[in-house]
Amino acid sequence: QVRLVESGGGLVQPGGSLRLSCATSGVIFSITAMGWYRQAPGKERELVARLTTGGNTNYTDSVKGRFTISRDNAKNTVYLQMNNLKPADTAVYYCRATGTVLKYDYWGQGTQVTVSS
Repeated sequence: QVRLVESGGGLVQPGGSLRLSCATSGVIFSITAMGWYRQAPGKERELVARLTTGGNTNYTDSVKGRFTISRDNAKNTVYLQMNNLKPADTAVYYCRATGTVLKYDYWGQGTQVTVSS
């Protein structure tokens, strides 16, 4: 059974930091591309950051220089370090696991991030 469990969300003031984690099980993590997406109220889900198995990253323009995606293959976990958070970053953040050899695509349940003073 595949599980993606996000954690680390919460309420933070503008300019603050949070670190999201997504622990996976049931997938071969080393051959799985990982991504973080977010969905704000009334908006479509959007890609925030993606990390390939080869270590290549891409970020949406609004988070470049503030967010960093990383992975720990030994822990089957992907992280999203978010610095200098802004109210516009408020959303539910989802983890996504996409197979690069085997065909699969899984989502986590989401974790709420709220940036407010």
